[in-house]
Amino acid sequence: MKDLTPAKASLDPIEIASRDEIEALQLDRLKWSLRHAYDNVPFYKASFDAAGVHPNDVTSLSDLAKFPFTVKQDLRDNYPFGMFAVPRDRVKRIHASSGTTGQPTVVGYTEKDLDTWGSVVARSLRASGLQPGDLLHNAYGYGLFTGGLGIHLGADHLGLTTIPISGGMTQRQVRLIEDFRPKGITVTPSYALSVLDEYAAQGLDPRDSSLEVGIFGAEPWTNAMREEIEQAFDMHAVDIYGLSEVMGPGVANECVETKDGLHIWEDHFFPEIIDPETGQPVADGEQGELVFTSLTKEAFPIIRYRTRDLTRLLPGTARSMRRMEKVTGRSDDMIILRGVNVFPTQIEEQLMTVQGLAPHFQIELSRPDRMDQMRVLTEACEGFSSNEDRVHSAAELSHKIKATVGISVKVDVADPGGVARSQGKAVRIIDTRPKS
Repeated sequence: MKDLTPAKASLDPIEIASRDEIEALQLDRLKWSLRHAYDNVPFYKASFDAAGVHPNDVTSLSDLAKFPFTVKQDLRDNYPFGMFAVPRDRVKRIHASSGTTGQPTVVGYTEKDLDTWGSVVARSLRASGLQPGDLLHNAYGYGLFTGGLGIHLGADHLGLTTIPISGGMTQRQVRLIEDFRPKGITVTPSYALSVLDEYAAQGLDPRDSSLEVGIFGAEPWTNAMREEIEQAFDMHAVDIYGLSEVMGPGVANECVETKDGLHIWEDHFFPEIIDPETGQPVADGEQGELVFTSLTKEAFPIIRYRTRDLTRLLPGTARSMRRMEKVTGRSDDMIILRGVNVFPTQIEEQLMTVQGLAPHFQIELSRPDRMDQMRVLTEACEGFSSNEDRVHSAAELSHKIKATVGISVKVDVADPGGVARSQGKAVRIIDTRPKS
């Protein structure tokens, strides 16, 4: 693999500033962000007042811990625009979640926010080894999802040439990679494996492709998968992190020269790690739940947002800003399968609509080859257990899950009573995937 380390002169000065300089900037921006949220978002005024805190109380970064958390339900409760801190006509872009697990969460961006977003994504792409003029194959989905358009915004900001292919049509993905000869690809790591399989199906050697770096995000992935992708394509594979509530892709990124965790762009996003049970902050180096506060967002400031992602904060290496370790899981029960967020309640919701299936099920997650797979074990109702009935019900449930959740699953229908029962909480998820 080629050495793609960016020239020091190309970095933003704040990336290699002293910790004192970074923290002084953070404190100044934190005071502004808390005041902006308090003065312009009724939810935050009520939340701060109820907790007995005020933006004027902040004299150090540690004072942020006195402020209440924001959770996803708060965003849903204020659907669609109740969390916006500027008049609606100042909002230049709106993104939203799919809403498959409840009320969608809606986020907005002013013109300045879009410029900020473009700059942090550009910083991420540059940290990954891309330079102005390089060709980027962007296979993240376009639309309300922040992935495709967020990456595209940063690519424009950096001066890349972007192929906006979006996801799907894997044969076409390979053809365009071979024909257009891009240097970089942005995609989920699991879909990168599908692209790799398509190379094999077409009898092509991916190591002969033009790709020198892959920038992978939107789902957890292991260092073992990194090694497989790097060896298969003879390219660097780096991790990018973001979520729409905080900004979108570009909140943090690995540096290609070290690949030792994701440097958080701390001049725009202030990270904390908390104990997910107590909510109390833990020291850098200790694992816990990641919490973010925006420092510069105008349309949609976010204060102490609980991401539910589990990680730890580490000192900077290639950059002065702190790193977050690869996300190891979540503090709730959400499943991320091939880049799609899935909740057991979504499976249950569809199960209840299929005639002949009892309301008992378990989800089994496995990785028989390299791709995560989901198996849904259900059981037949009494008196509805012929083989023909079971095949039909399994196919119907599988189709409904694909149509509503967006993932393909295998459905097995057991005899009545065939799904294990629990005396306490139901054991809905059995995860047999390797942990590393």
